[in-house]
Amino acid sequence: MLSDYLNENMIKLQVKAEGWEDAVRQGGELLIRAGKCEKRYVDEMVKAVETMGPYMVLAPGLALAHARPEDGVLALGMSVITLETPVEFGSEANDPVSLIISFGGVDRESHVEMLQALARFLMVEENQEFLRNATSVHDVLDSFKDY
Repeated sequence: MLSDYLNENMIKLQVKAEGWEDAVRQGGELLIRAGKCEKRYVDEMVKAVETMGPYMVLAPGLALAHARPEDGVLALGMSVITLETPVEFGSEANDPVSLIISFGGVDRESHVEMLQALARFLMVEENQEFLRNATSVHDVLDSFKDY
């Protein structure tokens, strides 16, 4: 279940961010504090956007921040942040972004499995909308329990 990969300390709501990079770093910082990745993994998430563009902005208002497992993932995990003010990643179709889910798997298989589970959860538009408007960390955590 997706809820196995995060806890209340890995969710922050209505975060103030100075732009897309700050937002990605704040989501990544939650993974660092939880012992899920090294700082270099967060640096690689930022570098990925700088070199490949806003590929991680997968739907209107939603970014899935990640890098390769070998870039510093220590344990399977994810974080969720919502933004007080949405930020622009440069995605013509899906900006501005107000929901960022950062994640990492320890190897290619776990990385893909988590991405697939997140995709199943996020394909339900109501789940995305719920996360964007959530006011309770515990409600966010509970929303992931069935996936």
